[in-house]
Amino acid sequence: MKISTMALIVFMFLAENLMGAPRDIPLWRHMASDVEIQASLAAIKRFNESQDQWNIVPDFIPEASYTLSIQAAAQAEQLPCIIEIDQPLVPNFAWSGYIKPLDGLLDTDLLASINRSGKGMYQGRVYSVGSYDVSLALFTRKSLIKKIGARYPTIEHPWNKDEFMSFLDAVKATGEYQYPFDMRAQDTTEWIPYAWLPFMISWGADLIDRSDNQTVEGVLNSKEAVQFGEWIQFLVNQNYIDAHPQDDNGFINGDVGIQYGGSWALSAYYSAFQDDLAVLPVPDFGHGPVSGGGAWHWAMTETCEYSQSVKELLTFLMSAEEQSAISTVIGIFPSDAEVAERIDVYSKKGQWRMLFDFYNHFSMLRPETPAYSEISASYKKAMNDILNGMSPQLALDLAVENIQIAFERHDNYPAR
Repeated sequence: MKISTMALIVFMFLAENLMGAPRDIPLWRHMASDVEIQASLAAIKRFNESQDQWNIVPDFIPEASYTLSIQAAAQAEQLPCIIEIDQPLVPNFAWSGYIKPLDGLLDTDLLASINRSGKGMYQGRVYSVGSYDVSLALFTRKSLIKKIGARYPTIEHPWNKDEFMSFLDAVKATGEYQYPFDMRAQDTTEWIPYAWLPFMISWGADLIDRSDNQTVEGVLNSKEAVQFGEWIQFLVNQNYIDAHPQDDNGFINGDVGIQYGGSWALSAYYSAFQDDLAVLPVPDFGHGPVSGGGAWHWAMTETCEYSQSVKELLTFLMSAEEQSAISTVIGIFPSDAEVAERIDVYSKKGQWRMLFDFYNHFSMLRPETPAYSEISASYKKAMNDILNGMSPQLALDLAVENIQIAFERHDNYPAR
């Protein structure tokens, strides 16, 4: 069969243009601060402009509904190719079959350069990578510490429980603040497991026995855990904290003396207080100071047909240049320690080096188990019940019961 010259020209034109058009690759991530969103969009734009095969198309979903959205999309087989995951949820997503391993796809040297909290692991395999992490800290004003005459805590010698409570008492005694302390009790996202759990670990408790990642009885409802819950209620009942703050503005507005928060808020705090801002290590409540570890990561979904696009995007985002770029968002630092040294504010003499040091000295990952989503939800409910006056023993016993039911329902999450 002969093909006319004109038909051949048209065919070659269409083929050339179809092959030359970059393929759209959908990506989901959670809504964050405007600054972080803009940084993320800028990175994706740089990747799209760096090559002509892939066009990453981002979609932003509110954090409060993000995990449920992924689960619903997975059940409907409508997941995008690339998703962002909070690091402790990686084992559950891997166990559920939502995501594929990245080792074997990404270069081994690249994976080796990423610190432990920058990798989401399950059954010894890497399922996600993150280009940055954050740190927890206490934020107050240097002038307030000086006025009270308190010792300035250091990474080598943070405040112990008595010193911390004495500081809160002194702040309260000034009569200048509505509340001495803010723990962001109103946050309904992963904040409480991420930020309150480290305080509870420092009290001597935990969510689960980490030697087997299955035993919660006698751990989450241990004597130390109950004592931590009683301390939370003491803070509420004695007006040290507001159990239901309206927003995160108490510290900036001058209504709160000392703020427990994440380094992602550093930019706003520094804008408000400039050089009077004091960034302090978390207290030692008796078992060493502990801070949350593990931030948001990127992963490839099980249904993704374009693994090469994932490899190229993640390799791009994990490059030293891109890790440095995202870290210009003050409060976020690279997951590669060598890259951090190249950034002025995180270098050894940098202005915010203390945050990087807090993270390196004190950070602890949340339990790496497929049951974590159930554990997190049960812990959040227990802490909210305690805030609202429920007996800490009862609240934590109920949490243990809920988690044990989840283990039974899933046959202890057998390896897949």
